Amino acid sequence: MLMLDGKEVRAAFPMAEAISVMADALRGFSSGKVTQPLRSVLAPPSEQGVFAMMPAHVEGLGYGFKAIMHNPGNRARGLGTHIGTVCVFDPVTGELSAVLDGSAVTAIRTAAVSAVATRALAREDAGDLAILGSGTQARTHLEAMRLVRDVRRVRVWSRTAGHARAFRDWAGGRGVAVEVAATAQDALRGADLVCTTTSAGEPVVLPGHLAPGAHVNAVGASVRGARELAPAEVARCRVYVDSRESALNESSDLCDPIAEGLIGEKDIRGEIGEVLLGTAEGRTGPEEITLFKSLGLAVEDVAAGFSIAARARKGGTGADL
Repeated sequence: MLMLDGKEVRAAFPMAEAISVMADALRGFSSGKVTQPLRSVLAPPSEQGVFAMMPAHVEGLGYGFKAIMHNPGNRARGLGTHIGTVCVFDPVTGELSAVLDGSAVTAIRTAAVSAVATRALAREDAGDLAILGSGTQARTHLEAMRLVRDVRRVRVWSRTAGHARAFRDWAGGRGVAVEVAATAQDALRGADLVCTTTSAGEPVVLPGHLAPGAHVNAVGASVRGARELAPAEVARCRVYVDSRESALNESSDLCDPIAEGLIGEKDIRGEIGEVLLGTAEGRTGPEEITLFKSLGLAVEDVAAGFSIAARARKGGTGADL
């Protein structure tokens, strides 16, 4: 059994490779080559944190799962808010094959999926990037967006101004100039690429905030009851998802405007995998606002797990137990 910590996961799964693996995973999911239930979520009223279990079988790879804990209190401890593990099993014997740091896998694969959606849906000339949120996902999304579009400007907004400045300094150390916006609206003004990576429970993207022609990757608010986008703003968008079933069961960003009659289920234009397969139409005009609501799928973690384990074994990294 191979065990990989976060540093080893990141070394074995560069973002460019992750984007390719996620594109294949999403195509496989939308073509019926993946068996996975809705994630099981435990949110005890006595606890701040949320625990989720996400198993899947991927045709051609095998079985695996992610067990992940979202603990918002970890931010004050200097730890990541998403703690967990990804496990994959030998497709022949069923033996546990690899155990990987789930935080690192989640950070990379989520941004890689957003990059796949951006490449499929954003305008070719898009490059004015607004990032809402300034944590781990903001950092990996900046990296991912720069691989699929020629990013010429970056603005960041965070509810904690010091966190936004820390993100600016981190990006500057990597040669990327970032402007700190005073409000979410200021960050979004004129942006044609948008990544919402917040832990907000109530909308931070309000009616009229999104510019015509923008593409939005809505990454936060991954559990029912949390929202990043106002329902009226969602209604302005051409909507895409990673999974229809997950979106209609787990996303308040979409379920709330449906419940309010602002959009219908038919207004979910397709899964990203369907767009890649050519069975769903993507952007149809330069002024459309496209929205990709990302919830995260077990297939993404399992596909990542197999890819990372194979690359790590080839490179001789990780602990073989």
